[in-house]
Amino acid sequence: MEQRRAVVVGAGVGGLTAAVALHRKGWRVTVLERAADLAPVGAGIGLAPNSQRALDVIGLGDRVRELAAWQGDGGMRAPDGRWLARTDAKAAAARFGGPLVLLHRATLVDILTSALPAGAVRTGAAATVLDPGDDRRPARLATPQGELEAELVVAADGIRSATRHTLFPGHPGPRYAGCTTWRVVVPAPERPFAPHETWGAGRLWGTQPLKDGRIYAYAMATAPAGAHAPDDERAELLRLFGDWHHPVPEILAAVEPGQVLRHDVHHLPDPLPAFHRGRVALLGDAAHAMMPSLGQGGNQAIEDAVVLAHHAGSAAEFVPGPALAAYTADRLPRTTAIVRKAARTGAVTLLSARPAVALRSTLVRAVSAFGPGLVLRGFDGIADWRPPVAPARPA
Repeated sequence: MEQRRAVVVGAGVGGLTAAVALHRKGWRVTVLERAADLAPVGAGIGLAPNSQRALDVIGLGDRVRELAAWQGDGGMRAPDGRWLARTDAKAAAARFGGPLVLLHRATLVDILTSALPAGAVRTGAAATVLDPGDDRRPARLATPQGELEAELVVAADGIRSATRHTLFPGHPGPRYAGCTTWRVVVPAPERPFAPHETWGAGRLWGTQPLKDGRIYAYAMATAPAGAHAPDDERAELLRLFGDWHHPVPEILAAVEPGQVLRHDVHHLPDPLPAFHRGRVALLGDAAHAMMPSLGQGGNQAIEDAVVLAHHAGSAAEFVPGPALAAYTADRLPRTTAIVRKAARTGAVTLLSARPAVALRSTLVRAVSAFGPGLVLRGFDGIADWRPPVAPARPA
């Protein structure tokens, strides 16, 4: 009997995780990616214990954990270098069952694609859902090579998801969050430093080590939508962060002008009525784009993928109505809560009035005085999540 086909639209982290999870369930998987290739795009991504446990389900969790670079102390700082709160890698791992792993997105993409059959990923292949299908008929998609039919379609086509608009045309879609982000990956500075996130007035900077010896640095600041530096983004970062504490100036000195990635932050504060329609399921930013203030965007996409494959089950037994309704019931409440928490955290992070910034620093120091447990408590219910299935043995 011919294998049932699952088509994944989008070869980002969530889409590729879904493809691997469904492949392991016996589906014939095709991933359609609009871009011409899977060349390294983006910068770092932080995988918390919740997404690592999801990757355990598809046999890839340990490969990710081997890339953990943060072993000691870190925390939150003020722009002048004062520590506002200290965190400890061992305390975080003990509380949530594993370390935080920072890695380049390209590395994670390579790990995921290596777990797929040759030819499963097609690049330069934009896809549009023509008919979401139902329990009696397959979904239909338009591609550059012609129409495809599929028993299951996974729409991982990002925050500007055309599939989301097709399924829910009345939804208001993404909204500008009032801030923009910059990301760079550079060689590590000669002088040592502790991993940190630094909060200023309407600005944030983070510096984190990667296993390969490079540094992933990210920044966020309030800005009008669509704004760009009058010269180049490195110069803009120097204006905003050049006088901050070590190692920020050293990192900026190592950045090439064209190396900086800048993206405005959009999110979906209005939850969708469901994450599916017919035989089409949305996941990741297409379903619940969030501010980066909790570092959970990619983590939640990975969770989505594994939970979707769990409810879809084996290709031979798939019944779209009940399976995808169960997926929505599992994921919609959780991700809605995290989207809202990320927005609240982002608002606090980007406070700009001097009295509010001073009060924020005082409160952070006061909470930190009781030990790292209180600082880490903000991730209770997020980083300690466990998938609905047992871990798989590596393939």
